[in-house]
Amino acid sequence: MADRKISTVLWFEKGGLEAARFYTSLIPNSRVVGDYTPPMGDMGQPADEPLVVDFELGGVPYQILNGGPHFKQSEAVSIMVQTEDQAETDRLWNALTADGGQESMCGWLKDRWGLSWQITPSVLLRATSSSDRAAAKRAMDAMMKMRKIDIAAIEAAMRG
Repeated sequence: MADRKISTVLWFEKGGLEAARFYTSLIPNSRVVGDYTPPMGDMGQPADEPLVVDFELGGVPYQILNGGPHFKQSEAVSIMVQTEDQAETDRLWNALTADGGQESMCGWLKDRWGLSWQITPSVLLRATSSSDRAAAKRAMDAMMKMRKIDIAAIEAAMRG
């Protein structure tokens, strides 16, 4: 277990190590820090499935607890990734919705493990917080009709 004072813990039914390896393959400056199963006997985990996985996404610490089916993921917790361009937005969106992931609205999606993500181009954040409130509203209205964020459409909405 990593020596950290604070990290976000994500409850998974199972598959946490596979998920952490997948997530860290997508985001620069990311790594699986470690995994372990405490020596408390059978915790109901398969022999090849650790109970806890520590990992970092973009240098931010997370932990997955393979805790079983007692709690489900929900949109109440999501990981937001700010993207710099449409290519990065598309790459992450396509990878995270593949193999059973689900698109949602306004840049939100669920991956195949049920974890919610917000794939958010930085241009969208700038547009919707613009001091030109009419332009910001047009950008927000455009975003509300999208699943994956289309940067060109957001920029066009800003221009009016």
